[in-house]
Amino acid sequence: MERIEIKSLLQSKPEDQAVLVKGWVRTFRANRFIALNDGSTLNNLQVVVDFENFDDAVLKNINTGAALAVEGKLVASQGSGQAVEVLAEKIDVLGTADPDKFPIQPKKHSLEFLRENAHLRMRTSTFSAVFRIRHAVAYAIHKYFNDRGYFYMHTPIITGSDAEGAGEMFGVSTLPMGNPPKDEDGKIDWKEDFFGKATNLTVSGQLQAETGAMALGKVYTFGPTFRAENSNTTRHLAEFWMIEPEVAFYDLKDNMDLAEDFVKYLITHVMEHNKEDLTFLDQRIKNEEKNMKAELRRPMGLIETLEFVVNNEFERITYTRAIEILRNSKPYKKKKFKFPVEWGKDLQSEHERFLVEKEFKKPVIVTDYPKVIKAFYMRQNEDDKTVAAMDILFPGIGEVVGGSQREERLDLLLKRMEEMDIPEEELWWYVDLRKFGTAPHSGFGMGFERMVQFITGMGNIRDVIPYPRTPKSAEF
Repeated sequence: MERIEIKSLLQSKPEDQAVLVKGWVRTFRANRFIALNDGSTLNNLQVVVDFENFDDAVLKNINTGAALAVEGKLVASQGSGQAVEVLAEKIDVLGTADPDKFPIQPKKHSLEFLRENAHLRMRTSTFSAVFRIRHAVAYAIHKYFNDRGYFYMHTPIITGSDAEGAGEMFGVSTLPMGNPPKDEDGKIDWKEDFFGKATNLTVSGQLQAETGAMALGKVYTFGPTFRAENSNTTRHLAEFWMIEPEVAFYDLKDNMDLAEDFVKYLITHVMEHNKEDLTFLDQRIKNEEKNMKAELRRPMGLIETLEFVVNNEFERITYTRAIEILRNSKPYKKKKFKFPVEWGKDLQSEHERFLVEKEFKKPVIVTDYPKVIKAFYMRQNEDDKTVAAMDILFPGIGEVVGGSQREERLDLLLKRMEEMDIPEEELWWYVDLRKFGTAPHSGFGMGFERMVQFITGMGNIRDVIPYPRTPKSAEF
């Protein structure tokens, strides 16, 4: 008999037909009712067991976490909560789970405890919902770009360049750590290393993606990136995934239009295809916040927040205007902002959330940031103070997308690189793009986990990636 997934079975018409299902036990109540789940859906299938028809040796191994194969009849459910159930005729225990040792018992567990058991946490309702949504977002990303004529480009994971100029990168080397070869000046001789030069794990595929845009017109990357930033916040990971489209002949406005349409598409896709998972996560948040003080609760429910983004045109303001608004705000005047609000300093999450949640009550795109706080590759504006950059700000989380029109003018790019101490010889190939058929072009980066975190409403980014990599933590 061919196995049927539980998602399909729950949508079937019960006609006493024989079925075979396989899955893991969520609960086994009164030695009679098994809640079985195979990961295909949030919902469990109820399996009804007549214990008189089964040996005690089988029944004693039906515990939470055990894997079962069940043959029986699909019938209309006699109880509430489900439309169908299976009357078990044969049960094979494929894998036992000692109830005294299996950590994911049917009770409330803290998210920290589940992180410590990340290899098993996907068996919970919360994390199965999160990771089904993660898949849906990843699929939607590829579908969006493919359907619009973009080409998927695999950019290097190992690189000799630092796209952000931040210097917080993980080194890649085969040299002996205890006694690396030295040159005449007593420094590490990177010529003896595997690649013949110092290399790192990439922080971004953008620079290489620009080479693709200058040949194929429209490309995007979707791959792992790494930042050696010693940050233990709910919004940062050392290893995460980035989506980075690059488009030839696009200016800043085109870039903003693309980014707004893109994020709305992703959210709409999940709302249409993962309703059960979103409804569950929405209710989970409401239950969590029942006993919280009002000021600590989310400004809106999860589904309401997603609708808020999809149904509103994003407000577009300059960085200079944002600073003016913030400095005239009540929180600023009452000194409630933790971080300073000054022209030339980056906006912090509290500032970004004020603009979105209080001032405009819609998502906000901030443009034209001071060049001193932005990367070398961003196109300089005529005022020589700002660059054609843009960030998209969402409620509850702040920045989700950052991008810019790229500096296509050779002289200005070289001048900016010199100002920021970025050697031309290290990026000679990038500079070449400005020598041979240069053209206006733009792009942006979106942290995949940051978007999944927003869509699922999870409070910590470590809970939307299977195995988080953070300072002092590389388990599993």
